[in-house]
Amino acid sequence: MATPTTTRPTRTERASPTLGRHNGHRPRPTEPSAWFAGLRIATGFVFLWAFVDKLFGLGYSTPSERAWLNGGSPTKGFLGSIDAGPFASTFRSMAGDWWVDWLFMLGLLGIGAAVVLGIGLRLAAVSGTLLLALMWIAEWHPARYTAAGEATGSTNPLIDYHVIYALALIVVAVTAAGNRWGLGRAWARLPFVRRHATVLS
Repeated sequence: MATPTTTRPTRTERASPTLGRHNGHRPRPTEPSAWFAGLRIATGFVFLWAFVDKLFGLGYSTPSERAWLNGGSPTKGFLGSIDAGPFASTFRSMAGDWWVDWLFMLGLLGIGAAVVLGIGLRLAAVSGTLLLALMWIAEWHPARYTAAGEATGSTNPLIDYHVIYALALIVVAVTAAGNRWGLGRAWARLPFVRRHATVLS
């Protein structure tokens, strides 16, 4: 009678918790790190806080008299003051337009809520990166001087907080950080989400 042999795991299987078999079951996915979950919540809160502050005028970046609910424009101050870069006149012409205000505020709310809750992180990452890229282009950090010849105060021609926030959004999306301390798993089980997983997961 032949003696049964035991297949020893390879070095790669021993090193990775997601490869090989676990008691005869399929490999278990790696649980997202608590660090990534924390990064997700903190990044989402940046967008949510900006929305709330501009909506109610909490006195941080937006005084109460310029709150959106009091008739102020969330974009007029920022876009109207742009005076550097090749697109300065284009952005100034859009400052305070109703459709720009609505798109900007809905973007802040949607991205912030999705990232904090851990749902639709791919869509949030794409939308957030696009919004941040437009803000980076508007400020145009490569410019050292304004059209009037004054110093812009830019400290780096390429990397600023817009780029860092965009990278954070991408990281939490690709690491499925919504599955920890979030609603990512429940969101992924919804029939509508499963049918459009490439976009909505």
